[in-house]
Amino acid sequence: MKILVTYSSKTGNTKKIAEGILEILPKDSIILPIEENIEPDEFDIILIGFWVDKGIADAKAMKYIDKIKGKKVGIFGTLGAYPDSEHGRQSIIRTKELLEPQNEVIAEFLCQGKVDPKLIEMFEKLPKDHPHGMTEERRKRHEDASSHPDEDDIKKAQEVFKKILVDN
Repeated sequence: MKILVTYSSKTGNTKKIAEGILEILPKDSIILPIEENIEPDEFDIILIGFWVDKGIADAKAMKYIDKIKGKKVGIFGTLGAYPDSEHGRQSIIRTKELLEPQNEVIAEFLCQGKVDPKLIEMFEKLPKDHPHGMTEERRKRHEDASSHPDEDDIKKAQEVFKKILVDN
C-alpha cells in the first residue's frame, strides 16, 4: 500500500501535523509539500493537509484536490477558529465535497493552528462592525490558537490516521 502525505502550510501548522502523521505510517510512505505537485495516480491512499482559508481548503490544496480521481483520501487541516465550531465543521464538509463522490474520504482531522500575524494585523485594522473585525472573542481565539498545534493535537491526528491502516 503506497501512501502519500502532502500538505499546504502557510505558517508551519499543517506541516507539523503532516510530519506527526507520517510517524505512524509505514516506512515507505512519502511526505511532500503540495507544491511538489506529485502525480496522485502512483498512490493507493493520499492524505491531504491544508490550512482553512475562507471556510474551505486553501487554494493550493484545492488545486491539487482537482487532480485526484478514484482514490482513498484522508484530509487534515488547521485553522484559527475552534475545530468543533460551526466554521470548523463547515470547513471540513466543504473540503470533503471537493473530493466526493469521485474519491472515498476515509479519514478527517481538524485542529487549531496559530494565525498568521499579518492576518491578525489586518483584522485589527477592520472596523469593529466588520464580520472579521477584531473583537475580544476573536482576540481570545487567536491567543488560544497560538499554542497549536501541540503534542495533543498531533497524537489525536495520529489516532485518526492510524485507523486507516487497519481498515484499508
